[in-house]
Amino acid sequence: MNRSLMLGGGAVLAVIAIALMLVLDTSSRPANDDDLVHVSFATDWKAEAEHGGFYQALAKGYYRDAGLDVSIKQGGPAVNVPQLLATGSVDFGIGSNAFIPLNMAVVNAGAKAVMATFQKDPQVLITHPRDDVKSLADMKGKPIMVSDATVSAFWQWLKAKYDFTDDQIRKYTFNVAPFLADKDAIQQGYLSSEPYTIEKQGGVKPQVFLLADAGYPGYASFIMAPNKLIAERPEIVQAFVDASIRGWVDYLYGDPAPGDALIKKDNPDATDDLLAHSRAVLKQYGIVDSGDAETLGIGAMTDARWREFYTAMRDAGVYPADLDLDKAYTLAFVNKRVGLEMKKKLEGK
Repeated sequence: MNRSLMLGGGAVLAVIAIALMLVLDTSSRPANDDDLVHVSFATDWKAEAEHGGFYQALAKGYYRDAGLDVSIKQGGPAVNVPQLLATGSVDFGIGSNAFIPLNMAVVNAGAKAVMATFQKDPQVLITHPRDDVKSLADMKGKPIMVSDATVSAFWQWLKAKYDFTDDQIRKYTFNVAPFLADKDAIQQGYLSSEPYTIEKQGGVKPQVFLLADAGYPGYASFIMAPNKLIAERPEIVQAFVDASIRGWVDYLYGDPAPGDALIKKDNPDATDDLLAHSRAVLKQYGIVDSGDAETLGIGAMTDARWREFYTAMRDAGVYPADLDLDKAYTLAFVNKRVGLEMKKKLEGK
C-alpha cells in the first residue's frame, strides 16, 4: 500500500498552476430515470477493505437512497487525488492523512476535509520479535527504514516526541525483502498491509507499533470536497457523507460481502483472506470507530484534534504559524450521530 503521505513540492506547484476551481457542476448534469445526482469519488489506492464502507454504501444502495448515483474511481501509484480535486476532475476524493488537507490549505487548492473516516492514522513502525524494542521510545538511535515522504511527515512527530534523529533514517522503498533479510531491521508500514505481507511472505509475526496508540494525533482517510461544491450544493455533500457513514457502519458491523464483491471486481488482487484480515484489523484497533466517533458517529472531527495536529507540525517546522485551518476542514457535515442507531441494530442492542 504505497500511499503518499503528503503532496511533494513538485506536485504542490502543479496544483497551484492548474487549480482553477473547475469543480464539476452537478446541477447541470442530466439526471437519470430516477433523477439521481451523478457524482464521482476518487480513492487513494486500489480497492481494498480500507475503502470498504464506500463500496458497501454503493452495493447496498445507501448512496442511491440519498439521491446520488456514485461512481468510485479507484486510485493507485499514479493517481494524485489532490490534483483531481483541484482541477474539478472528481466531485469527492480521499485525502490519505491530515497532511493532505493542510497542504492543500497552504496552496489554496480549493478543497477541504468534510469527514475523517479514520479516527486513527494506521501508520505503524514494525520490528522483528526482539527483547530490546518494546515501545517506540526503544527505537531511539536505531536505524529505521522510512519513505522520502515520511521524513517530512510523521517522522517530524517522532523526532519531537522521542528525540529520533535524521541519522537513523534508512530509505524504505515499499519492499519488505530488506526487512525480512535483517532481524535488526525496523521499518514503517500501514497497519493492515505490511504486517500481513511480512507474515505471509516471511513466516514472521512482527511486532507492530501503531503511532496513534502512542499519541500521534492525526486523523486519516478523509472525504475531501471542493469548496465550490460545499458552497453551492451543500445538500449533495451532506448526502454523500451520511450515506458513506451508513456504508461504514454496515461494512464493519453487518455482512461485508456486498462491499467486498465490488472491491474484488475493481481489484482482483484483493483476496477474501486479505479483505477479512484488513476488516478485522480496522475493528480490532478502532481505526474507524473509536474516540469521538463512538458518540458523534463515524467520520467525526473536532477543532481540538485538528489544532493539536497542526500545532505539533507547526512546532516541528512543517507548517507556517499563520495557516488558516478553516481552509483545511469543516465540521458542517459531521458529528450528527448518523449511523449510531443503525450500529445498535446490527449489534443486536
